[in-house]
Amino acid sequence: MRQVNVHVAKTHLSRLIAEVCAGEEVIIARDDKPMVRLVPVEPPPNTRRFGSMAGLARTDDCFWEPLPEAELAGWE
Repeated sequence: MRQVNVHVAKTHLSRLIAEVCAGEEVIIARDDKPMVRLVPVEPPPNTRRFGSMAGLARTDDCFWEPLPEAELAGWE
């Protein structure tokens, strides 16, 4: 665990981020009092998969017919 003051953290933020992503723990302190811990963000789980609905959706032949004039006017 490494502790740095706010000024050093602002000056070397990119380097500190790289160290945290590599597994090191960094504490940012003000007046030698620990204030915050810099930690990597876990990526959200990928719950969507392309093509997961393939074969599950059905349409009637009327889906491909032109819309009635009254309904078409509502879209314009």
